[in-house]
Amino acid sequence: MLAAISGSYVIPAMYSLSPNPHSTPFQDKVFEDTYDTVLMAIGRRALTEETAVSNAGVKVIPENAKIDSDNEQTNIPNVFAVGDVLHEKPELTPVAVQAGKLLAARLYGNGTTQMDYQNVATTVFTPLEYGCVGLSEEKAEELYGADNLEIYHAYYKPTEFFIPQRNPQRCYLKVVCERAAPQKVLGMHFIGPNAGEVIQGYAAAVKCGLTFETLESTVGIHPTLAEEFTRVTITKRSGEDPTPQSCCS
Repeated sequence: MLAAISGSYVIPAMYSLSPNPHSTPFQDKVFEDTYDTVLMAIGRRALTEETAVSNAGVKVIPENAKIDSDNEQTNIPNVFAVGDVLHEKPELTPVAVQAGKLLAARLYGNGTTQMDYQNVATTVFTPLEYGCVGLSEEKAEELYGADNLEIYHAYYKPTEFFIPQRNPQRCYLKVVCERAAPQKVLGMHFIGPNAGEVIQGYAAAVKCGLTFETLESTVGIHPTLAEEFTRVTITKRSGEDPTPQSCCS
């Protein structure tokens, strides 16, 4: 659950420093500050203890009570799990639905397709949305090394920002690529109106092996938000200012 609350607040933020998911959350340390917006991400936990999966012999990860599985099959061959209960899998409803459909097809319909948990797109539905697919810049650096990456980025001004002359630095996009040609796209990130709609379309392209060479050769639809990805040329490595210099970014 996510909520943004306007106003000025003094919030005593209390966080558990214990890895035990069943410990009391309000303990150990208190941080206090004043905020103009409070973002509450309540989250959820796996109910494997309440459902007593251990009685069937199913093993769980002690730190989070989740089940470690490659193809939704637990350590007990005839017990399967899908959704948020799986360890290190995206906690998203569409992921659970897709995995469940494919599992049912394999069990009862002679299907062979496994769930692909890589490059799953998602969006945070805040007033200016944030959408992404693929790797973050930090994760890409961890896997590939900073010297082997090229990070394209830009601020942009949506059409609806022109009349009120809103600050273009509220909207931002980033493309994480391999440095070597043809620069395979490893991640795409977008902050702005309708980010979910924009990223949903590019998610299919990323799963198909999108490269930056293909992206920059694509003609955008003007004026749209999604076209900003086809216009980005500035890299972080260059040190150039990514702020738009004209009405068309």
